[in-house]
Amino acid sequence: MMNEHWKKSTYSTANGSCVEARAIAQGAAVRDTQHRHLTELHLPCGEWNALLHTLRVH
Repeated sequence: MMNEHWKKSTYSTANGSCVEARAIAQGAAVRDTQHRHLTELHLPCGEWNALLHTLRVH
């Protein structure tokens, strides 16, 4: 299921240095909140899940 709503990281700093992510049909899209007009990084499901797992472990 695609999700048009971007979610901001809960680790965002007060100065706006953070990333946003949203679900897409192939996995997830990630973008820099300070440069939203630039391209998004698209990650397939397996890579997105591996990234989330690594972040939770460390």
